Amino acid sequence: MLLFTLLITLPACLWSLKVSPLIEKISDHKDFKKLLRTRNNVLILYSKSAAVAEHQLKLLSDVAEVVKGRSTVSWVDCGDTESRKLCKKLKVDPSSKPSGVELLHYKDGTFHTEYNRPETFKSILAFLRDPEGAPLWEEDREAKDVVHLDTEKEFRRLLKKEERPLLVMFYAPWCGVCKRMMPAFQQAATDLKGTYVLAGMNIHSPEYDRIKEEYSIKGYPTICYFEKGKYQFQFENYGATAKDIADWMKNPQPHQPEAPEVPWAEQDSSVHHLTDEDFDQFVKEHRSVLVMFHAPWCGHCKKMKPEYEQAAEVLHSSEDSPGVLAAVDATASKALAEKFHISGFPTLKYFENGEEKYTLPHLRTQKKIMDWMLNPEAPPPPEPTWEEKQTSVIHLIGEDFRESLKKKRHSLVMFYAPWCPHCKNAIPDFTSAADIFKEDRKIAYAAVDCTKEQNHDLCRQEGVEGYPTLNYYNYGKFMEKYRGERSESGFTGFMRSLREKDHGRVGKRKEEL
Repeated sequence: MLLFTLLITLPACLWSLKVSPLIEKISDHKDFKKLLRTRNNVLILYSKSAAVAEHQLKLLSDVAEVVKGRSTVSWVDCGDTESRKLCKKLKVDPSSKPSGVELLHYKDGTFHTEYNRPETFKSILAFLRDPEGAPLWEEDREAKDVVHLDTEKEFRRLLKKEERPLLVMFYAPWCGVCKRMMPAFQQAATDLKGTYVLAGMNIHSPEYDRIKEEYSIKGYPTICYFEKGKYQFQFENYGATAKDIADWMKNPQPHQPEAPEVPWAEQDSSVHHLTDEDFDQFVKEHRSVLVMFHAPWCGHCKKMKPEYEQAAEVLHSSEDSPGVLAAVDATASKALAEKFHISGFPTLKYFENGEEKYTLPHLRTQKKIMDWMLNPEAPPPPEPTWEEKQTSVIHLIGEDFRESLKKKRHSLVMFYAPWCPHCKNAIPDFTSAADIFKEDRKIAYAAVDCTKEQNHDLCRQEGVEGYPTLNYYNYGKFMEKYRGERSESGFTGFMRSLREKDHGRVGKRKEEL
């Protein structure tokens, strides 16, 4: 009678187990190989029986709905007669796990890693979106006392109900300063537990634009202090220790801005400061004028300023001075900046008898300035830009980006800014790697200058947050971010691994035929 009851209830139990059609059930080795051959980001749930997998399957059904088209979720029931052989062949034994299930991830046709992060919708989703990315902040056990907010609704609810003083860190997962601050922030949350509340919220996505606008969030982290749900001011000590944060919470005070810097034009100096109104007249009245076009915020300008002033002082005190030094704030004198095509700072231009004669990028020290003014001559020709050089790198712009990449099986694209030091260091190696594969028509090493106006939208769409950003595309479709070494061997090794997989797939197909 007991056996009969089991036979009746077991099918009913399995019938009640609703599996999403987005979860691909695999039962034999041929289907398994096909799955890995055709998909590059696969999470497989192995279970010792269907019954023990019920919770995970419900959870993974929700995940599969969100990641469809980008990732694949599959299930192998090792308790099923047909699937048992597959599990044995793959040497997967979920019965050895206390839960009776095992989650394994496969990337680019091969086993990648065992999923050992929390089995929550948010954690699994974040993992599949970036299998090699850092865990979520809330997955850190040391951050258990930080209130982790997932939605704007949760944030508004917390403001409404929380009576205690509240400090919220709005952050982005890629932000280096945020990562450095998190240990101190979470330790402070533990130290202040019960009296104060510290919360964290990743608001990088566009869905949080309303919060960003409301609290003037222009960068990460932005840390806002609230009392009884009302915003007060920001905490701006981004190098704070846990004690610093705790002490501040006990006596919160708004940040005291530093005294504004006196504009260069108002400082006592031998440099002549010119504007749109008096520039033309000044260069006509002085036979030899060296002009520095600068911006108040420019770090290179500030570094050069003392050298420039010292040279101006020497020229001013000389009885037989070869000329004068002047400066133009190009952010204020926009007509001059446009007239002389000023696109970077500092830019030095030499004027003789009222006419522009040379642009001098190599003068940065007092000695070089003085030597050149005593013997003015044409500067060496400027070095051609990366785009101007004849290389095997394809330089793309927004309108032809996707169409160009669709013609290539494998494309590694560097999104860069010409002024970026890390980009400058990587460019020679990237160019060398492109030269190595120049005969392979299926491969492209491409570059996009994100400082060009026609590329602004493209770089934003492709998730460029900093320079350089390197993305891998398959026939124009984004596949993953390149996280390897920025060296010739790193760039070539990445591409060779892709080509080896191509050849392996061809070989397998021939064997199957």
